[in-house]
Amino acid sequence: MNLAELVGRTSVDTLDHLERQTTVPVVDGLQAQGDLIVIPFSALDTPPHDNAGRWVPAEGLHLISGTGGRNPHVLVADPDTCRWWPTGTELAAFRNPAPVYLLHPEHGGTGIAPDRWVVRRQRVTGPSAD
Repeated sequence: MNLAELVGRTSVDTLDHLERQTTVPVVDGLQAQGDLIVIPFSALDTPPHDNAGRWVPAEGLHLISGTGGRNPHVLVADPDTCRWWPTGTELAAFRNPAPVYLLHPEHGGTGIAPDRWVVRRQRVTGPSAD
């Protein structure tokens, strides 16, 4: 899968500085894309309940749409290969027997290996700077 193919499957376009013919790597561990963190269930002390969920639609699932619909993070999967469900504390959880992808206008694409995953927003913790 390359970036041009991901863009063609969604309503999301990427910025011009990203090379469209670049192959999107598929990663099988913890990863981040901007302010999203993708965590394998195996890395969690208490993974969310794995329920039936819904299929990721052909045009992708907008996990975060950003202000005014700009800067979305979109989960992209082949038809009938990825089920997702809301978890309450995270943005979503999903299971995929085939690679799936996250697409973002500024960051391009990242591939996610087959497994079960949780998607969270990045959180900043610790003392605040004055």
